[in-house]
Amino acid sequence: MNIQKLVHEQWPAREVCPSHGWLLRYTGGVTKRANSVYPLGEPDDLDAAVAAAEAFYRARGEPAVFSLDDAASAGLDAELAARGYTVADPTLVLTRPLDGAWDPPAHPVALSGVPSDGWLECWWAVDGRGGDVELAAARGILTGVPSTYASIGDGPPDAVGRVTITDGWAGIYCMAVRPDRRRRGLGRAILAALLTAARDGGAATAYLTVVAANTVARSLYAGLGFTAAGGYHYRRNDDK
Repeated sequence: MNIQKLVHEQWPAREVCPSHGWLLRYTGGVTKRANSVYPLGEPDDLDAAVAAAEAFYRARGEPAVFSLDDAASAGLDAELAARGYTVADPTLVLTRPLDGAWDPPAHPVALSGVPSDGWLECWWAVDGRGGDVELAAARGILTGVPSTYASIGDGPPDAVGRVTITDGWAGIYCMAVRPDRRRRGLGRAILAALLTAARDGGAATAYLTVVAANTVARSLYAGLGFTAAGGYHYRRNDDK
């Protein structure tokens, strides 16, 4: 599994600029995934490649951020560290096969091919950063590829999630439960419904990413059969 490739395709940036063999991604600063360098390989001139990336983000008023998974060059990680880039958001990649079994959702889950305003409001209230402009950019990311959107609750949902399938891989994104509705099994119900939708959609394996420090979410995912398969982190330099 190439997590960088899957995330790049399933969380699509608004602007993608090829540079020195890398892809520079920008979406108005909304999420690191869509505003970071995807280092496809080792450039012939590393200094020039890093300088070009820094100039790209500087021109857009954002810090230069690199997404580095376990397959990334150790030399690049070390070089960025030497340049003052700090580690941000160490993240685990978890997977589970979809040929097994899981308990059906314990709450009614609605599925849709588009995110409703209520779905967006719930997710943004839990995980959003910014105002209307940033929310519009996030909507563009979410609707950039065909996906299934799950929700629980009438009116503004109490819990939401999203799944996108690429080459047999189902990516689980946007898992969110309103703080005052937690510890009621809503997150588990959303995840179970997304796994079923993924299997019904022809996916063989599901994956998701979780910040390593988020032990509560990791416990939820482990309870539904997800195990660690790798990881990634970001390198960020706010001075560039």
